[in-house]
Amino acid sequence: MKRKQERFRIIEERSNVLEPSKPLYTQIKGRWNNEFFKNSNPITVELACGRGEYTVGLAALFPDRNYIGVDIKGERIWKGSTIAVENNLLNVAFLRTQILLIENFFDTHEIDELWLTFPDPRPRKRDVKRRLTNPRFLEMYKKLVRPGGYVRLKTDNTNLFNYTLEELNNRSDIVDLKYTDSIYNTELLRPECFDIKTRYEEEFAAKGESIKYLRFRFAE
Repeated sequence: MKRKQERFRIIEERSNVLEPSKPLYTQIKGRWNNEFFKNSNPITVELACGRGEYTVGLAALFPDRNYIGVDIKGERIWKGSTIAVENNLLNVAFLRTQILLIENFFDTHEIDELWLTFPDPRPRKRDVKRRLTNPRFLEMYKKLVRPGGYVRLKTDNTNLFNYTLEELNNRSDIVDLKYTDSIYNTELLRPECFDIKTRYEEEFAAKGESIKYLRFRFAE
């Protein structure tokens, strides 16, 4: 508990973390480029970012883009925030909020690209509406991601992967859908993941789970 409280104190003082205690938290919508990053570079958001491996990994590879990891768990955000500080990654931010509330923090088409990396599969039927590829979330993404911007999913969970494909195939506004049920066995899509592996991915792979990947855009 003491370690957890110390980490909460640290992120409260860090400039690369936005959480309810900070004034900009309620004012950031539509202002990420001007008020936070101080540039006009495109924004990539990782939802349910956990420890932020993808957020900081991509930020290191592409310094001319801005990256925002979103998660509700402060202790997880502390890890990604620390990596960003230690590596002097100034194009990284972490937002502490529930994903259902992201429309309060991003304006229409403010996001250039969206990543869903190993989200909770919510296997129970009563939790279907909480899956991050449920239609209500897809409608949010359609509003927030710029026309032509990609939404990407990486998961070990076969049920979530198949559920997502079914939802996407039932829509008339999905274009450029590409997918594989084993990302490391296909050279066609593997480069899109940049060989960044989260802790969860390494654990799943060690158990013999194949890693699934898909990406798509909304029709303009």
